[in-house]
Amino acid sequence: MTESANTSAHSAVKVTALDMANAIRVLSMDAVEAAKSGHPGMPMGMADVATALYTKFLKYDASRPDWADRDRFILSAGHGSMLLYSLLHLTGYKAATADQLRNFRQLGSLTEGHPEYGHMPGVETTTGPLGQGLANAVGFAMAERHMAARFGNDLVDHRTWVIAGDGCLMEGISQEALALAGRYKLHKLTVLWDDNNITIDGQVSLSDATDQLMRFKASGWAVKAIDGHDERQINAALRWALKQDKPTLIACGTKIGRGAATMEGSHKTHGAALGAEEIAATRRNLGWTLPPFEVPEATMKAWRRAGKRGAKTRKGWEATLKANPQAADFTRAMKGDLTADAFAKLDAAIAELVTRPVAQATRQSSGAALDQLFEANPDMIGGSADLTGSNNTYVKGTAIFDAPDYAGRYVNWGIREHGMAAAMNGMALHGGVIPYGGTFMAFSDYSRPSIRLAALMGIRVIHVLTHDSIGLGEDGPTHQPVEHLAALRAIPNLNVFRPADTIEAMECWKLALQLRRTPSAMALSRQKTDAVRLTASEENLSARGAYELKPATGTAKVSLFATGTEVPIALKAAATLEAEGVPTRVVSVPCFELFALQPKAYRDKTLAKGTVRVAVEAAVRQGWEALIGEDGGFVGMTGFGASAPASDLYPHFGITAEAVVEAAKSRL
Repeated sequence: MTESANTSAHSAVKVTALDMANAIRVLSMDAVEAAKSGHPGMPMGMADVATALYTKFLKYDASRPDWADRDRFILSAGHGSMLLYSLLHLTGYKAATADQLRNFRQLGSLTEGHPEYGHMPGVETTTGPLGQGLANAVGFAMAERHMAARFGNDLVDHRTWVIAGDGCLMEGISQEALALAGRYKLHKLTVLWDDNNITIDGQVSLSDATDQLMRFKASGWAVKAIDGHDERQINAALRWALKQDKPTLIACGTKIGRGAATMEGSHKTHGAALGAEEIAATRRNLGWTLPPFEVPEATMKAWRRAGKRGAKTRKGWEATLKANPQAADFTRAMKGDLTADAFAKLDAAIAELVTRPVAQATRQSSGAALDQLFEANPDMIGGSADLTGSNNTYVKGTAIFDAPDYAGRYVNWGIREHGMAAAMNGMALHGGVIPYGGTFMAFSDYSRPSIRLAALMGIRVIHVLTHDSIGLGEDGPTHQPVEHLAALRAIPNLNVFRPADTIEAMECWKLALQLRRTPSAMALSRQKTDAVRLTASEENLSARGAYELKPATGTAKVSLFATGTEVPIALKAAATLEAEGVPTRVVSVPCFELFALQPKAYRDKTLAKGTVRVAVEAAVRQGWEALIGEDGGFVGMTGFGASAPASDLYPHFGITAEAVVEAAKSRL
């Protein structure tokens, strides 16, 4: 139950914006003090701006955190999480109790050190790695504009607000994000920059001299600088933002640790508790006589009124939705459900491929899957980091996403892998959109922080990663991924698919769309590869993660495991071994992660530990021990690639059927 002090003195006094902001300051410093860790300086510094936003401008209803047409608030400066938790508590979000504030940063609490999506209602995205929230917000704003174009402004008409700090703007991802927002004229996006001139080490000037206002302006933003502690200036700036036809940056000049008795403006308030003595002095200065985690009754009532301010608007919107002919489709899309016929064309294509196998690069196989999926799945929005023709991510006839109507379903992200990946996270979090985006697998290093956060949040985002091995050929080792499969497989809750042919590619795409709480990475080849699935199956075999593609003749003595373009190599090796009287089976392994989820009996049967086990993959060995054991044979890469045609590189690095045969025979 919310705690407040029932004092007639506070009830009789008119509550000011400063009183409400001071509630944020006190709750934040109390929670950090109780945890003996955290970041009180930012919440105290931005309390005045946040108070104006949540009491007068943000469209929300605290009783319905999932209202589809609410404004989205993104705390990009996630270290200042107590700002958000205080706001949620004060405005009446049911889960944000005083006990949750008391248990800030403790095991099992909903008030984690940095905000985490899916834990506390009102937290729109997981932030902490600086700049990620800002880039997520671009995706939120893009999804809002696209959904408005698709369903109309009666159902979709909301804004995205961001609080970002100096660190967010220093991170390189910020430039990718703000350039995209400016290019696409995302006028419903407003960034409130906590311009306090402080980093952990001290003054910003120690490491940066950027004119941020000019930087944003040059990228197509409207910009304004204000005193972040002046109520009149704050309100005027927020009203100004509502009227602009481009994204807006408001530089809020603040003092970190605002209100602290002796530490106001000091970088020491950034990442440590103020201490009992400083907190006591601060309470005296603020005229705050109540114990920790208690708020004057009048102040609490004013905050709760703010939390209910959007209820009437929300109820009106619900009535509008109910009467809208697109209500069912809108609700389905926002829930993340697929259409009833999502896979009808894809399943028919798979059935036909069994009778008419196709030899082609798996990036082409992925493109073929998209051809069968895109029309039947209107929530899908594709794109590429300036590699559309190479990634095979564009479906013919698709309109391009662009201002002013935003109805298109293909995004030209430019050479911005990191910004693309983070914005796709925001699009998925917004709801109504299933994003996928392409780049070369080697450049997944640029996307990795955002891929990791997608996995942490458990959201459906699909990364199309082509040119997946030395098989890309002449571009050489800078572009040839060798460690990337292992690196991506190391991320928990990320499905890494490496299909062997078109049927497997289609099965993997089907899984990527069905598994709504897991992001996916599609590892796809540049070079042509033979079809390997030549018999029909009622089951999506790739859903098993690994399955026996070719049984042995008789009792198996050797089990060969392979992924992607190396499956035909394993099949050729098996044919040689069988001809020499060695019964050999072949297991295709399109997804390590799904295989690990299978029942133990199935895994044991598939691994066949009593046989000699050899794996072949044009990548490093790391991770394969789980399938072939420490003593299993491995044919693959041990270092970087080289610049040459793929047909020369495979024998040069010993990734051949002959090498697989030798690895097996040496262990018999």
